[in-house]
Amino acid sequence: MTILILGSGGREHTFAWKTAQSPLCKKLFVAPGNSGTAAIATNVNISVTDFEAIKALVLKENIDMVVVGPEDPLVQGIHDAFLNDDQLKHVDVIGPQKAAAELEGSKEFAKEFLFRHHIPTAAYQSFDATTVNEGYAFLETLNPPYVLKADGLAAGKGVLILNDLDEAKAELKHMLVDAKFGDASSKVVIEEFLDGIELSCFVLTDGKHYKILPTAKDYKRIGEGDTGLNTGGMGAVSPVPFATDTFLNKIEERIVKPTINGLQKDNLPYKGFVFIGLIKVGDDPKVIEYNVRMGDPETEVVLPRLKTDLVKIFKAIADERLNEIDIEIDERAATTVMLVSGGYPEAYEKGKEITGLQHIEDSIPFHAGASLKDGKIITSGGRVMAITSYGDTYQEAIKKSYQNIAKLHFDKMNYRKDIGFDL
Repeated sequence: MTILILGSGGREHTFAWKTAQSPLCKKLFVAPGNSGTAAIATNVNISVTDFEAIKALVLKENIDMVVVGPEDPLVQGIHDAFLNDDQLKHVDVIGPQKAAAELEGSKEFAKEFLFRHHIPTAAYQSFDATTVNEGYAFLETLNPPYVLKADGLAAGKGVLILNDLDEAKAELKHMLVDAKFGDASSKVVIEEFLDGIELSCFVLTDGKHYKILPTAKDYKRIGEGDTGLNTGGMGAVSPVPFATDTFLNKIEERIVKPTINGLQKDNLPYKGFVFIGLIKVGDDPKVIEYNVRMGDPETEVVLPRLKTDLVKIFKAIADERLNEIDIEIDERAATTVMLVSGGYPEAYEKGKEITGLQHIEDSIPFHAGASLKDGKIITSGGRVMAITSYGDTYQEAIKKSYQNIAKLHFDKMNYRKDIGFDL
């Protein structure tokens, strides 16, 4: 098969790395890709939301399958665009259709889905600019901390957790009236704060059947001890040590099954990954959010543990016969540590040369915000590279990642030195 992966991050480099290992993959394209994908596939400089340019590429290169990495094209309806086009409808697309992608595209839609299908989650209400005063009143009924979520896509930055009631009211006005996150916060969901430890559950579905991938936990805050600003993710660990068989069974029975059944009942066509952000409250899992694609940097620890041919799995999803595939998982732990540009997640500089990659042993560097220029690999984003390692324990794996990070350098390179600290 000729396969196209859409995206340019560490997640997409990991997809490309895994896809390139498959004997079913004859030719591999990544759009737009990065310096990591350039080494194993053909990068094409096309935006993930430029559907016309994507169509032209698919027809020109006789592409058989498109794997959608990020959420934007899914929420904008790329799968539907293929299905509704006579020249493209034979192409397999991995990723849900637009109606189902609303699970990530709208926090309110996701909350309504959770309540409708009796899936455990935090109590909530949603507000817009005309109901700011009702929002203030609802905040007064809650105990701190207060959780405010922009309804739409805000690139992982639209969630605020605040301890002070007056500050929460001010931020609510800032989001709704002053459009702090643009259109994304024209509606805001306020929900009760759940106190516990977070983890992520990844499910593959063809719309009828499902398979559960290994759990992972990522670290969102920029600073050690989970302090400072939220980022796209500073590192990840898989499996999650506290997710016992009993707890995993609760996740499957209370959350995964009713989610997949709910998609069918609500007629939400879904072929791809369901990312379920969970929190363990006491001994019970509750849903924080859905994403309609794989997480990043969780992909960099989940896919390396997958022994089964990824293209074979994708083909089974496209053909609605996922039940016929056995998923084999590497027993070893995998960890990843994200190297980021100095200043990230606020203002940072780009174009810094990355050196030392040739000295890495026993770890896999997945490129993210990195690109090729004049034969050199340079920084091109905030999250630059994820260093993934295996180990019999997550402690052993993390040690390898840190040993290899010591061999790497770019100006103002920053990373967290405590990934896995809370486990």
